[in-house]
Amino acid sequence: MPCPKTSVMENMTDVLVSGAGLAGVSAALALAHAGQRVTLVGPIDTRPTTRTVALLDGSMRFYEVLGLREKLEAQGSPLRVMRIVDDTGSLFRGSPSEFDAGEIGLEAFGWNIENGLLLDILTRAARADSRIDIRDSLTASYEFAVNCATAVVTDGTRLSSQLLVACDGAKSLARDTAGIAAQTWTYPQTAVTAILTHTLSHQDVSTEFHTREGPCTFVPLPPAQDGSFRSSLVWVMHPREARRRNMLEEQALVQEIARAAHHILGNITLERGPGFVPMEGLQARALTGPRLALAGDAAHSFPPIGAQGLNLGLRDVAHLTECVVEDRGDDPGSPKVLNAYARLRRADIASRTFGVDLLNRSLLTHILPVDLARGLGLQALRSIGPLRRLAMREGIMPGRNTPSMMRPIPG
Repeated sequence: MPCPKTSVMENMTDVLVSGAGLAGVSAALALAHAGQRVTLVGPIDTRPTTRTVALLDGSMRFYEVLGLREKLEAQGSPLRVMRIVDDTGSLFRGSPSEFDAGEIGLEAFGWNIENGLLLDILTRAARADSRIDIRDSLTASYEFAVNCATAVVTDGTRLSSQLLVACDGAKSLARDTAGIAAQTWTYPQTAVTAILTHTLSHQDVSTEFHTREGPCTFVPLPPAQDGSFRSSLVWVMHPREARRRNMLEEQALVQEIARAAHHILGNITLERGPGFVPMEGLQARALTGPRLALAGDAAHSFPPIGAQGLNLGLRDVAHLTECVVEDRGDDPGSPKVLNAYARLRRADIASRTFGVDLLNRSLLTHILPVDLARGLGLQALRSIGPLRRLAMREGIMPGRNTPSMMRPIPG
């Protein structure tokens, strides 16, 4: 059926972005930058949390196009070296593996920034953009017609657009309303997150200990106001251990964190946390529907491992924006645009989802051939320069179909 031509027309826009989290606000900014009139719908929450995001090089280039890179660098910490330590107790464990961004010509692999600070920067930019209309409301329902999509917010207001970009999370109402199925799975793990201060410098090195319960990662953050060194923690463990640690007194928990870090950060204190995140995964069976594009967690969601989650979602946004621009922006929700978007994103999403899942499951097994394969793989990366550099480049950005917004800026 066609889009109604009654009261909704006064709220008609080019693009409606549903979900005002990191992916959603980023989508609104990118599409407005491309010349679209955007309505952004969803509650905005910039309160501090225990979560951070490592914005890899391509994502920093994306934000550079939007004029935000300097602000992000000022609030984040560079990740110049990635260190992987096999702490599984495997017979085939080797020495730690270190990957230096300078080896592939980068100042840093990316910048680590607190989620709340990042969202605050993005939201301020969106509020300052006259092409973006922000509606800080929940959506009650969606309707999809031949030439438009409509979101009905909780106060009854109807907001219509040529294209609906669903960034409304893993439990996406927009995806469900459109009848797009999603494959979901869980892991026997919980991620414990926290913001830490410590007495020894992290030296811009992100250290990931691979344990039998999952990765335990310490990621650099900027120093505190008093000069104390800071890092974020993502510690993946069995839910039973997460429940036990949730019951510990703060000092006892800090002692266990220090032991997990093998005391490389010196004396640790807990600045914020802990938080607890169930380890789950999701992949939508399709990325598009009539007048609908899924992006971010509405399209794919997996555990906080390897700094892939938001970076993958930003590539969704960058590719969608590219498709709209290449179609001259006349109808951002046309089948041509949506088909091109789905085609560009399919391989990247599948490969990253598979890679994160494989790495995580390989740590949980005690099968000797798997341990051997993992040990040989890390040894190869340590000793074979071209392979190591290829792995680093692929880790931060797929070698094929790089979105135009994430390519190096000439000059």
